[in-house]
Amino acid sequence: MFAGDSNSVQLAMPVAAQATIDRPDVLQMNGSAASTLKVSPQQPLQLQPQHSGKAKLTFKLFGKIPFKTVQIHVIPDLRVIPGGQTIGVKVKSAGILVVGHHLVHVDPTTKVSPGENAGIQLGDLMTHMNGQPLKDISKVAQIVEDAGSKKQPLEITFKRGDKFMKTNLTPAFDQSEQKWRLGLYIRDSAAGVGTLTFYAPEQGVYGALGHVITDMNTQTPITVGSGEILQSSVTSISKSQDGEPGEKRAHFLKDSKVLGSIERNTHFGIFGKMAKNPEYSLYKEGIPVAFAEEVQEGPAEILTVVDGQQVEKFKVNIVHVSKQDSPATKGLVIRITDPRLIEKTGGIVQGMSGSPIVQNGKLIGAVTHVFVNDPKSGYGCFIEWMLQDSGVIPQRDALNLKAS
Repeated sequence: MFAGDSNSVQLAMPVAAQATIDRPDVLQMNGSAASTLKVSPQQPLQLQPQHSGKAKLTFKLFGKIPFKTVQIHVIPDLRVIPGGQTIGVKVKSAGILVVGHHLVHVDPTTKVSPGENAGIQLGDLMTHMNGQPLKDISKVAQIVEDAGSKKQPLEITFKRGDKFMKTNLTPAFDQSEQKWRLGLYIRDSAAGVGTLTFYAPEQGVYGALGHVITDMNTQTPITVGSGEILQSSVTSISKSQDGEPGEKRAHFLKDSKVLGSIERNTHFGIFGKMAKNPEYSLYKEGIPVAFAEEVQEGPAEILTVVDGQQVEKFKVNIVHVSKQDSPATKGLVIRITDPRLIEKTGGIVQGMSGSPIVQNGKLIGAVTHVFVNDPKSGYGCFIEWMLQDSGVIPQRDALNLKAS
């Protein structure tokens, strides 16, 4: 809960109970400073935060039998600046990503893939060769050449999922190219276009995209080593049609300003440091944010760019709100209702992911995906989960209802 807000708890039980708060200085019940109150199913319990901190609310049947405990964070009033700007994204992985197997011509009739034979799979992230950290793909060729010419295997350390593994790989000499090869297609960077979701000026951080960046070949989430977001300009739009999502075409401006760093790539987007509110923002000051349970079906707006760099507001309708007590994607279903946006884009297009969603003057979420067979509709995620991954608010796992 935000300091200054109030909330009600409807008791789902047939009898009266006793509610106890361990920190009435942080959270009061029904406007009272008492630590214990009797409550009934006929009257919701009103909670009023007093100041930042953590409080534990315990319900007991007949004043003796604990049956529910709620851990509550009270955090300071939070305001962030909605984005909408089109951004260029450049990210370098924390290692070398394997995106394919390559057959090496070792003689006129034989082709082998040393990497595949060594058990390396698509999506594996190679982090070390012979103990040397792999920070630049340009260094790999020389390491492979040295090992091949000495007829020595390479010890490869790689990450698969959350596990680190090792294998020995002996390079093969490609007779057609006269070079030593790993038998792997590899990549260490990616680039693309997306939309800035928010900037939190007090914390100096941003969030964008609303979904994870994956490698285009393997669909593996990219583990960020370094990266940056840059000023970008929309040059044209390929309109969405049923069965064929469109896309924003944009380019990084010459002498593009670096807007911020990329430090994390999660299910809810990319996050990092940003020094100031970027240009072309529709908001100069922060606006409140809404937790997931505050979001309602009905009218809302998205902020995005359809031409050049100017952010514009467009009308949408929230047609479904999922109940989510813990981070999960696809929290919202939205439908574009603004005739101008439909005329310009046909609906939601690629590159629009991350466009902030505003409802009743509060930032509530971000556009994430388009429905391929109905491009006027798509998914959004709650802003709460993006704020958690950015570090602006604490993780909600401590807030969930837990049976005692």
